[in-house]
Amino acid sequence: MSIQKEELRSSKWFGRKGKDGFIYRAWMKNQGTPPDMFDGRPVIGICNTWSELTPCNGHFRDLAEAVKKGVLEAGGFPVEFPVMSLGETLIKPTAMLYRNLVSMDVEESIRANPIDGVVLLCGCDKTTPSLVMGACSVDLPTIVISGGPMLKGHWKGRDIGTSDIWRFDAASKLGQITQDEFVEAEYCMARTQGHCAVMGTASTMAVMMEALGLSLPNNAAIPAADARRKVLSQISGRRIVEMVRENISLSQILTRKAFENAIMVNAAMGGSTNFVIHLLAIAGRIGIDLNIDDFDKFSQHIPLLANVQPSGENYMEDLYYAGGLPSVMKEMQKILHNDVLTVNGKSIGENASKAEVYDRNIISTMETPFKPESGIVVLKGNMAPNGAVIKPSAASPALLKHSGKAVVFENIEDYHARIDLPELEIDANSVMVLKNVGPKGYPGMAEVGNMTLPKKLLEQGVTDIVRISDGRMSGTGFGTVVLHVSPEAAVGGVLALVQNGDRISLDTHNRSLHLDVSDEELAKRKKAWVQKEKIQPRGYVHLYQTHVEQAHLGADMDFLKGGSGSTITRDSH
Repeated sequence: MSIQKEELRSSKWFGRKGKDGFIYRAWMKNQGTPPDMFDGRPVIGICNTWSELTPCNGHFRDLAEAVKKGVLEAGGFPVEFPVMSLGETLIKPTAMLYRNLVSMDVEESIRANPIDGVVLLCGCDKTTPSLVMGACSVDLPTIVISGGPMLKGHWKGRDIGTSDIWRFDAASKLGQITQDEFVEAEYCMARTQGHCAVMGTASTMAVMMEALGLSLPNNAAIPAADARRKVLSQISGRRIVEMVRENISLSQILTRKAFENAIMVNAAMGGSTNFVIHLLAIAGRIGIDLNIDDFDKFSQHIPLLANVQPSGENYMEDLYYAGGLPSVMKEMQKILHNDVLTVNGKSIGENASKAEVYDRNIISTMETPFKPESGIVVLKGNMAPNGAVIKPSAASPALLKHSGKAVVFENIEDYHARIDLPELEIDANSVMVLKNVGPKGYPGMAEVGNMTLPKKLLEQGVTDIVRISDGRMSGTGFGTVVLHVSPEAAVGGVLALVQNGDRISLDTHNRSLHLDVSDEELAKRKKAWVQKEKIQPRGYVHLYQTHVEQAHLGADMDFLKGGSGSTITRDSH
């Protein structure tokens, strides 16, 4: 890779003479910065989402220090800065509401400051897409470091992870575990630093970063508690300095082929359905023409290779010991675009070429996969003319083609109020429908789509029925769950018109989701429909509800698509 000799962005601050240069350098020196740090070396911004309110990212101070070591070793000048951090477990009403806000924070923080290259410290679900979206809109040399999964938990002699929360909840409802056991399991599951130990959304985002070429090899699966996570961070710090000198920007890496690779790898990994909405948003920022049908097109015929929960049985920790993501991608080399550039200056194919699989119980071959069907299936029909998604590898095979009567909940409050009422008319053949949990309606598109089944069905031994909503579900969740229905109920989509007792037909093989109601009847219902979910009168939520796009477009805000580059419009005090 040839070395570029263009003037660094940071020289427009630190290379100045006179009053402005004095101010820029003097105030940095009050932190103990030596004069030679302003000699024209690359300034590397370390964008940190550390927060005690984001427990998944609680170890990021240590990772940032490792990055700084690497930057200094390579002759760069590291500067760490914070942005709003989105902790999936605590933030309300949903972290997704603030993904676009954080992307604005990241974009403006990078552009407005003397930064030549960026290291993004990402971990908990929305911290990854939000940081990458913001960085794409500036398009500087950028490298991603994920926080890594926590070690798998141990409880009563068995391994546990986040996917078991849904099982514990059902067992608690049925009196199969006590409240004391429930609390004990909390300590046993989240026992180390890091994000969810399974192939939830956080791990899916880490896989996405490595498959896109935005992180160094093995970034996706090294456990947070493993010292090799710090080693990777230090090496990433060295590498970002080289990327600045080589002038490798995000747009050189994030090509159409890179996005196609990411979709194929996500399928083989059994990644979260949230992958769809985040990759679409990233594509919209970097200017790649990607649409929801691409996820079905490039997922088809790709089997499940990674035996990791919730689609499989094991954990991200096990995946790393079995060979990590490079080993999975090596198995896929016949179908991947192996010439795609990555942040280390090598191609995806080169990075995977020497990988080995150490455990075939964890990483299978394309010829003998764990499951023949994986990936994301995009459904269309009168109920979702713009699309909806389902994850077959986490569903019940018998329900992938199903027809049943709708049991309708108008919003999440209605669901909570009625789900366990003895008089609720529901059986194993019913289809649960949840409205008004989409981007505008919730607002923010909450992870409530995998609705817990009513107690009376659980008592009958029913573990799964078809569930449909305009919301999302946690990547750690499972079941025959149709998500991201577009248009959503809050904007008058057909989902808003579904009534109790309507028959709904799901045919995953034929990519169909149909409400068996005549066009005439739907037109009559649409005429009588009144929107109950209101636009908030002020603040960020008002901005979000006014400008957020539908799920099939990535749920970004319309005015944020694309980018403004790294140029500063006004350049003096």
